[in-house]
Amino acid sequence: MVHTLLVVDDEAAARYALRQAFQSQYRIVEAGTAGEARERLRADRPAVVLLDYNLPGEDGLSLLREITAGGDAPAIIMITAHGSERVAVEAMKAGAYDYLAKPYELDELRLVVARAIERQELRTLVHDLRERLAAEGAFGGMVGGSAAMRELFSTAERVAQTDLSVLLLGESGTGKDLLAQEIHARSARARGRLVALNCAALPETLVESELFGYEKGAFTGAAAARAGKFEQADGGTLFLDEIGDMTPATQAKILRAVESGAVERLGGTRAVRVDVRLIAATNQDLEAAMAEGRFRQDLYFRLAGVTLFLPALDQRRDDIPLLIERFWEELRRKYGRPGPELTRDAILRLQEARWPGNVRQLRSTVEKLFVLARQERVATEDVAAALIPARAAAATAAPALPETSLDAPDYREARRLFEIAYLTRKLREHGGNVTRTAAAIGLERQSLQEKIKQLGILRE
Repeated sequence: MVHTLLVVDDEAAARYALRQAFQSQYRIVEAGTAGEARERLRADRPAVVLLDYNLPGEDGLSLLREITAGGDAPAIIMITAHGSERVAVEAMKAGAYDYLAKPYELDELRLVVARAIERQELRTLVHDLRERLAAEGAFGGMVGGSAAMRELFSTAERVAQTDLSVLLLGESGTGKDLLAQEIHARSARARGRLVALNCAALPETLVESELFGYEKGAFTGAAAARAGKFEQADGGTLFLDEIGDMTPATQAKILRAVESGAVERLGGTRAVRVDVRLIAATNQDLEAAMAEGRFRQDLYFRLAGVTLFLPALDQRRDDIPLLIERFWEELRRKYGRPGPELTRDAILRLQEARWPGNVRQLRSTVEKLFVLARQERVATEDVAAALIPARAAAATAAPALPETSLDAPDYREARRLFEIAYLTRKLREHGGNVTRTAAAIGLERQSLQEKIKQLGILRE
């Protein structure tokens, strides 16, 4: 395959010299301005771009940032004037593959171009391999051969190549954190950090200092200045888990930071510029939260550049054997022993069980079977014993339908108690998501919301 090399320089003599140097190895296309370069990028899709910093009307650095902001960008080698170390540093931070200062040795440039071509070929190979793995039911640490998961993996692969914000929806334990990690790992920001914050795990008083940082003396105990999560993720990805648990006040501050591209530390007086990609996740029904005034609509649309929904494990039971196989291999490596043999009946029993805790609960149960099995083979009796605590917990957490309603003094009260118990259980089964619960029980979402308010049901 003959690769295309784009030479962007406003001097015709410089373009001619580079064409003569490389035309025996590559297909050469040229551009004398940033506008011409954009046309050639769209029409010829070069593997490597030799980009001069000094262009008429627009510097090469701004064009570089524009190119690298899109997915599947070519490798860009910035050509700078002698003594322009600052420009070279900025170019590398903006995503340039390498840079050379004039006057440069032609052999050195040939070597840099050859290495850039090798990197592009490797990127293409890795991308093709990842697409094939996604088609076969794998996406990084996630597995799933069901139609819903294949579609999820395919969409996530495409989204990862962009800089769009991503909103991950799904019940607790479905793998939202794993998906966020893999999207970051496959993005152009993979060289930067993935910084995560669980919004539900911190008291409201600490969320702001965690997100935006603080200066020394900003509050009692602030003995030294500290960068917040936004600053830590500069050049990378910020993953906000359980975003639905944030108060409207904190939501407003996040929105301001996203829109301005800057944060101000607690106790600080200056804005700090940050460049982050946001991935947010929640198991809550954000549409209902917006309708109730608990979640800002403007922040929702900022976060939901692309929305990905992770199905509950009970909705993709065909994937359970694949997941068990993956977990079993991981456990063999973790404990350094082959472990007992999983029988077909045991796998079928696991596949038939209910998994309100989703993949996280399945993995925990599988590890329990691996560690505690007393025989060389795991039988259905072992699975039943491992599932007893989960069933007991579910029975304890679920309202007792018959006793509660049958003890009521009259029909109206019995019906009210039954509706509370029934709807509470169904909401719990669907992770508190009103839309999915309504679809499962045959009600309109608005009707269910009215019932919830009327009965005073608190959604977990």
